[in-house]
Amino acid sequence: MTLNPEKLARTIRTLRIFIDRSLGLEDQNLRVAGFTLNPALLEASAYNTFIETVSDKADRLYDRVKESDVEMMVWSYLDAIKAISGRFQFSQKPIMLAFDYTDEEFYGNVQGFGIHGVKREGAVTGAFRFLTCSVVSDDIPQKIPLISVPIYLGHSMSKEICYCLTLLRKVIGTITLIIFDRGFYSKELMYTLTNAEYPYLIFIPKNDQIKQELESMTRNEQKKIIYEFEFKDDKSTVKGQTYQAFLKQVFCKKIERDLDWAFATNVEDIELDGIIKTYKKRWRIETGFRVQDEAEIRCKSKEMNIRFFLFLYEQLLQTLWICFFKEEVNFKGFIIEMSKTCNKLFENGNKNTSVSSKALR
Repeated sequence: MTLNPEKLARTIRTLRIFIDRSLGLEDQNLRVAGFTLNPALLEASAYNTFIETVSDKADRLYDRVKESDVEMMVWSYLDAIKAISGRFQFSQKPIMLAFDYTDEEFYGNVQGFGIHGVKREGAVTGAFRFLTCSVVSDDIPQKIPLISVPIYLGHSMSKEICYCLTLLRKVIGTITLIIFDRGFYSKELMYTLTNAEYPYLIFIPKNDQIKQELESMTRNEQKKIIYEFEFKDDKSTVKGQTYQAFLKQVFCKKIERDLDWAFATNVEDIELDGIIKTYKKRWRIETGFRVQDEAEIRCKSKEMNIRFFLFLYEQLLQTLWICFFKEEVNFKGFIIEMSKTCNKLFENGNKNTSVSSKALR
């Protein structure tokens, strides 16, 4: 396997710039910088181990990350996406998006607002949680995670989602649809998205009202109704409405049985015949999370800043592979080659974007 050394070097520079901007390390006089931290991060990612195992710079890195601002990390990742997005003309295309949460498991005493208490197999006691928005449009083969934010206890789901969408306005063009799974079925979210004029499709969990509607239908029947709702917001009652779409006993080839489906949407003219196929595009974001696991940097820290920075670094690695190397090498092979190249550049003290093949020998 031979990857273009100059292409690898430019990709490594993108990672270095992300580190510098995320952690405020662009001052050349600082003792620690992206150029010195990148080799350790890449090696830990390539072999899914702790930074402490491969480098003596772990303490410097963690101290700097703890002092840094989460918003700086978010903006730095977004800057990298802006640079990448020009190649795929995100700002000139209609875009379909999907949101999802992902957890990083935690073992130990659950403390602070950054760790969500969970009970899972293998002595898992908690999880760091992140919200990610990705492109899932058919005409963009690269399913790129556009933005992620850390999720703390007591967060407002609708505010976090709208925050992400606000930041993405300068990166993407018209949003044709935003897809959510059943965990996002919220009256407040539906009301907020409608008022902000964001089109959505949400899979509805089967509560009593949904079950009653489906029970009244016959096999392969489709229907759409207006659903009026209300919720409490700061001691006042807020009223809103959405459409609910129902599809009765639709045959699923994958599991070879009939399934009932129910969705909420504010798109009046949505095509019911294609609504299931449209919703299934959301599953691509979950595939992306599984791929990103191959770049996991192990960590025992209880600090959300540290966990989030490492999560974004892994996500950027995945994005760079998807956009520039996917047709040449698998993800794990890409990370290993990046690590080898980065170590050679560090040994040669070369910070330039363009690197000769001789410098990498």
